[in-house]
Amino acid sequence: MAHIAFNKPYLTGREMEYIVDTVKSGKISGDGKYTRLCHQYFESRYQFHKCLLTTSCTDALELAALLLNIEPGDEIIAPSFTFVSTVNSFVLRGAKIVFADSETLTPNLDIQALESLITPKTKVIIPVHYAGIACDMDPLLALGKKHNITIVEDAAQAIEAYYKEQPLGGFGALSAFSFHETKNIISGEGGMLVINAPEYTHRAEILREKGTNRSAFFRGEIDKYGWVDMGSSFLPSDIIAAFLFAQLEELERIQQKRHWVWSYYHHRMCKLQQRGNLQTPTIPIYARHNAHMYYILCQNLEERSALIQHLKSGDINAVFHYQSLHASPYYLPKHDGRSLPNSDRFTDTLLRLPLYYELTEADVDHICSRIESFYGV
Repeated sequence: MAHIAFNKPYLTGREMEYIVDTVKSGKISGDGKYTRLCHQYFESRYQFHKCLLTTSCTDALELAALLLNIEPGDEIIAPSFTFVSTVNSFVLRGAKIVFADSETLTPNLDIQALESLITPKTKVIIPVHYAGIACDMDPLLALGKKHNITIVEDAAQAIEAYYKEQPLGGFGALSAFSFHETKNIISGEGGMLVINAPEYTHRAEILREKGTNRSAFFRGEIDKYGWVDMGSSFLPSDIIAAFLFAQLEELERIQQKRHWVWSYYHHRMCKLQQRGNLQTPTIPIYARHNAHMYYILCQNLEERSALIQHLKSGDINAVFHYQSLHASPYYLPKHDGRSLPNSDRFTDTLLRLPLYYELTEADVDHICSRIESFYGV
């Protein structure tokens, strides 16, 4: 068989048409026609209060940190098993990161263990919906309300995923999405800040536009614009938005195929789980996942390394994922020394299988058969 990559960006067929359209319009900088169409799409489909495209999910999180006036001495609680962008945005503002462990059954934040980490300096808790599988938001929101802590959702992997029939990204005061080429819906690079707490809307526009009230000027609300706050340039080109909008038009078709691949994997891998060879993803009863990722959990690091090589010898590229941030070279000297065993277990045992639109049934069968042969099936 031909080489099976871990990821392959999918083109719906209209990306170039829309890119040419925006170039011909003479407006290729930020907040053009396609940016507005993308904003309207998300606000309409998911009933988000306000959406603002950014150049990356990292930028969306940096914008969130600015909006919340994060300062040196503030404490931010986040999972250790996540990408560095989740916390780096707050580290840049001088915050102290208090890393929390994952749940036993999922890589998501162990919400039941959070209260002991809260201090008077705790300003934000960041749940990460790993693999598009929802964190348990009700108790987390209750905890935030009890201690007056802002919830910022890292929904990078969570487009079209739900918690109790409500879309992820709609729970935190602020939420961040990613459209990186490895995500379900892509624009190469790209992200979005979702504002669910209306009091942040006006200032978010200003911070996103270099600290100016330029957005209000372009809407005709003021007769000139000026520098009114701190800020940076978080706007993506309308060329990026044009690519993204072509993807959004095909969201349901893309999702249907991804769910098919996910279910095929799950059917085959559950048989290995029943034999005690590996563990499959746990989907809590409150979560409706988005088929962003299919992963398995091996018994230990050595077994996972051997399985990766076994797949590689079959021309299949499967990859491990995050390394616990509390044990990273940068943050280990700053960590308080607590053991986070579940995070470390996912670091050592989680293996991501290829999952993208153009995988065929023969491809997925080959991947599953190769894993089965590793375990002697």
